[in-house]
Amino acid sequence: MNARSILGRIGLAFALFVIVSPAILFFVWMASLSVKFEIDNATYPPILIPSRFAWENYATVLSSNRFTTYFFNSLIVTGTATLFALVIGVPAGYGIARMRAHKAAIVILIARITPGLSYLIPLFLVFQWLGLLGTLWPQIIIHLVVTVPIVIWIMIGYFETTPMELEEAAFIDGASRWQIFRHVALPIARPGIAVAFILAVIFSWNNFVFGIVLAGRETRTLPVAVYNMISFDQLSWGPLAAAALIVTLPVLLLTVFAQRQIIAGLTAGAVKGG
Repeated sequence: MNARSILGRIGLAFALFVIVSPAILFFVWMASLSVKFEIDNATYPPILIPSRFAWENYATVLSSNRFTTYFFNSLIVTGTATLFALVIGVPAGYGIARMRAHKAAIVILIARITPGLSYLIPLFLVFQWLGLLGTLWPQIIIHLVVTVPIVIWIMIGYFETTPMELEEAAFIDGASRWQIFRHVALPIARPGIAVAFILAVIFSWNNFVFGIVLAGRETRTLPVAVYNMISFDQLSWGPLAAAALIVTLPVLLLTVFAQRQIIAGLTAGAVKGG
């Protein structure tokens, strides 16, 4: 190994450290706040590892009836939005890939990168007119604005890389387009579907803006519930950090265990569809 290669690896490692270290520091500090008493959180200089751990911060959060309600709200919204996104996005991605509809793929890309706030006000007025505000349906529907483009874009990349010979053979044997999609293309694209599922869950679970505008008191999701724990009169950093950690942990674990699939899915979607 020559000196240039060694310097290149050192430079890459340093760059990764600079990029990743702030996120790691914030997460470690949040974990530290979640297990400290309020008197330890107010000390100066700050204490990273306390002498006594305040595990009751987690007990306080988990014993709250509203936190349980908000947790199930997040499960319902994320699960339903992800399911609908897969039902809509997988066939759409297959159709765009097989028809080589590159302009449609560009439209999907634009929808994917467009900020969700662009859709929020018009959809808010529609939901208000329909009388759906305060229910879970507005959140589920508007989460589709985020999840469907992600699923379609990823599936376009996967279907464009699958071999056409198998589908042509099935077509010669008399299979219909739906049978080819169901029995040939779909099984081959299972890794892509898994990636689309994971990313849809992550983006839907972490969504905050839609929930704070469209949700009612009983239909808030977990990110909104954590935000509402902040008040100007009294702020308990321990329970707040514990709640934030509980909200972050499921998606964090999913991301860590599925990072290779996520990178593969993003790469496939980025290479294709232009």
